[in-house]
Amino acid sequence: MTRPWEADPSTGFKRRLGKSPQELGLTTDTPDCPDIWELENGDVAVIGRDLTHSLGKSLPAGVSIGEDERLVVIPRNMLIAAKPDIPHS
Repeated sequence: MTRPWEADPSTGFKRRLGKSPQELGLTTDTPDCPDIWELENGDVAVIGRDLTHSLGKSLPAGVSIGEDERLVVIPRNMLIAAKPDIPHS
């Protein structure tokens, strides 16, 4: 059975959504910064902390994490800062 959506590993990064981790005070300028990016194909990439093992144990009913998926957490202010850059449709 094929899934209706698959991530495209050949796409590239188009633009950051919101502000950089530096602008939001979320980094010490090390390479472990959370971020949100629009990809060239319109999909969105999220860089955050992998909490699949800890939060994945208490998912709400009807929510699941596939074998090739991870539950990623980003700071609230990062998503709020990205809101103006997220298309409405």
